Amino acid sequence: MKTPVLIITVFLLGSALSVSANPNQVQFDAAMGHPLLLADKTQTDYLKVGLTGFEMPSEKDRAPVNISIVIDKSGSMSGEKIEKAKEAAIMVIRYLNPRDIISVTAYDSTVKVILPATEVSDIGGIIRKIRHIEAGGSTALYEGVRQGAEEVKKYLSENRVNRIVLLSDGLANVGPDSPDDLGALGRKLIKKGISVTTIGLGENFNEDLMTKLAFNSDGNHYFAENPRDLEKIFDKEFRRALSVVAQEIQIEIRCRDGIRPVRLLGREGTIKDRNVSVFINQLYSKAEKFVILEVEIPPKPAGTTQKVAEIEVSYSNLKTHTTDRFKSEIEVNFSDSKALVEERANNQVMADVIELLAVERNEIAIQFRDKGDIDKARKVFLDNSSFLKSNASRYNSQRLSEYSDQILKESEKLEADQWNMSRKQIRQSQYQRSTQQE
Repeated sequence: MKTPVLIITVFLLGSALSVSANPNQVQFDAAMGHPLLLADKTQTDYLKVGLTGFEMPSEKDRAPVNISIVIDKSGSMSGEKIEKAKEAAIMVIRYLNPRDIISVTAYDSTVKVILPATEVSDIGGIIRKIRHIEAGGSTALYEGVRQGAEEVKKYLSENRVNRIVLLSDGLANVGPDSPDDLGALGRKLIKKGISVTTIGLGENFNEDLMTKLAFNSDGNHYFAENPRDLEKIFDKEFRRALSVVAQEIQIEIRCRDGIRPVRLLGREGTIKDRNVSVFINQLYSKAEKFVILEVEIPPKPAGTTQKVAEIEVSYSNLKTHTTDRFKSEIEVNFSDSKALVEERANNQVMADVIELLAVERNEIAIQFRDKGDIDKARKVFLDNSSFLKSNASRYNSQRLSEYSDQILKESEKLEADQWNMSRKQIRQSQYQRSTQQE
C-alpha cells in the first residue's frame, strides 16, 4: 500500500523559521548564525536546519523495533565481561513486547546465531538462550555484524526501527578488520534502513573502527570503561530505540544564485553545484538532530536582503504512517553597523557551530598524538580550550564552557600510560557531539 504524503509548504521568508504543524509532527527549525551581515563584503555564514521529534503519547503508540544484539564472545570477554553483557541483554529484552522482533548473534573466531529473529513472545525462552553464551576464541567482528544484519533483514520494514547493537572488547582479527572495511559495511546497511550502534568495552577495542561503523550507518556509539557500565548503556540505547518517531529523514538545501555551499559540519552529505543533500536515518522523541551548512555569501549594500536557500525536509512519520514534508526559504539582511551585526547573531546556532569546529580541532590534536608528538598535541588541545572559552562568553553558552574544561583535562592525559583510555573517551565525545547523540 502506498504511504500517504502530507505536504506542509511554508513560504515564510526570514533569518529564522520554526514550524510544528501539530503534536504528531516533527518540529522544523531553520536559522542563520548571522542573520544580519556586514554590507559590501563577501563573508561566511552558517545555516542550521534542526528537527525535533514530537512526544510519543504512550507506550502503545511507539513504533515496533527489529533489533539484533551482536555480542563478542571471544576469549578476552571471559569472566565478568561476558556475564555483565548477558545481564544487560536480558534486562533490555524485558522492555520489549510481542510486536517487537529480537535476535541474538554471538561471535568469536566463528559466528553463531544464538536466537534467530523472532517475535518477543517467549521471554523466558529468549533469556535461557542468552544465558548459555560462553566466551572463547578470536574476534570475527565483521562477520558477526554481517550475520546480525541478515537476521534484521528477515523482518525488515519501514514501519519498524531496524537496528543492530554491537558489543566488542577487542580488535577485529578474523576477516575484514580495518575501519574502512567496517565503514563500508555501515554504508551498505544504512542503504537498507539498518543502523548499527557500537559499544566498545575496556581498553583493547579499536575506537576508530567502532565509530566509523556507527557513523556510516547513522547509529550511536558508547565507550564502556568497565563491564559494570553495560547495563546503563544498554538501558539508554534501548530506550532510544523505543522512542524513534521518524525515519528516513531527507534534507535538501538548494542555495540561491550567488550563494556558495562550502561544507557540512559534523555530518556527511553530498554537495553538487548549489544543491546539498543530507540523510538522517532516525529521530527520537523530544530530541533534536541538526545539519549545519557553511555558506559563502556575496557582498550586498546596507539595507538590502539576500535570499540564501530553499529548504525541503521529508520523513517517514512512525505515528501517522505518512510521509511528511516541510518546505521553506531563508534569507539574510545587510548593515553597515558591526555592533548591530554582532548583537543580532543567533547565539544558539553559533554555539552549535563553535562546538563542531572544536570537534574538528580535537581531531588535529589526536593526529599529532598518534604520531608521538605530545607537545604539539597538547598545544592544539590548549588552544582549542581557549577557543571554546572565549566563544562561550561571546555566545553565552554554558555547554561551550563545559566542553572547554573537558578539553583542558584531556590535554593532561597524553602520556603513554593514559593515552589509550583517554583517546577512547575523546572519540566518544567527538562522535556524540557531532551526531547530537547526547
